Amino acid sequence: MPDKPLTAPVDIELRLLMEAIYQQYSHDFRDYAPASLKRRVAQALAQLGLPTVSSLQERILRDPQFFARLLQYLTVPVSDMFRDPGYYLALRQQVIPVLRTYPSIKIWIAGCSTGEEVFSMAILLREEQLLPRSIIYATDINPSSLDKARAGIFPQDSVRQYTANYQRAGGTSSFSDYYTAAYGGALFDKTLCENVTFADHSLATDSVFAETQFISCRNVMIYFNRALQDRALGLFADSLSHRGFLGLGSKESIDFSAHAKSFEPVVKAERIFRKAGV
Repeated sequence: MPDKPLTAPVDIELRLLMEAIYQQYSHDFRDYAPASLKRRVAQALAQLGLPTVSSLQERILRDPQFFARLLQYLTVPVSDMFRDPGYYLALRQQVIPVLRTYPSIKIWIAGCSTGEEVFSMAILLREEQLLPRSIIYATDINPSSLDKARAGIFPQDSVRQYTANYQRAGGTSSFSDYYTAAYGGALFDKTLCENVTFADHSLATDSVFAETQFISCRNVMIYFNRALQDRALGLFADSLSHRGFLGLGSKESIDFSAHAKSFEPVVKAERIFRKAGV
């Protein structure tokens, strides 16, 4: 049976729920796109067996473990390795040659979810002989997703798609060199993440924590309203070093942002930009 759609009177309950989450747990979903939140909360109600948004609010205020379950629905931890292969191919061709000129490289993967993009980036950097002098900050607001990312174990039945993506992204090795079959899945080489710091960070409430040469934030801002998109892009502009690079998701844009003039396109079709400046 399909999930019941949330109707207009629920809008008030939804706003109250987001305010309760912010006050109780400091997770700020108040500026997420309303339509997306409605879909996610409707799915949560159906799966968690609760009749109303108000009953969901009452439950999460009294039960932190239940809120952790709700967080899985609100943050949509879905990704693939080398998702949108053209993006990674463009990184190899247009961004890597510039990063190679730095003695050390700091990369921020914002909204890293369960780690697929982190391992993809680490593999790319290893193949370009840049991984030893790179530091990757992988951040997300979902502790459960971060735990999965740290584990580096991905579904065995996804590996075929990952392999195809990797090959189309310009991979120079055999993808099977990077993982072994274990625990009913694919366990990826732990040395890929020796220079990765996984951390809780919210684009809605937290500030810049490091100067970086490249930021990848893909398929995250599509869930934000305009104000929160502007906040995130402002953080990225502040974090990037002189002429640093920014990568966004295939459906994301900076065209109408308050920070549009802070960036210039490098490969616009793949949503790769560079911090503006002489």
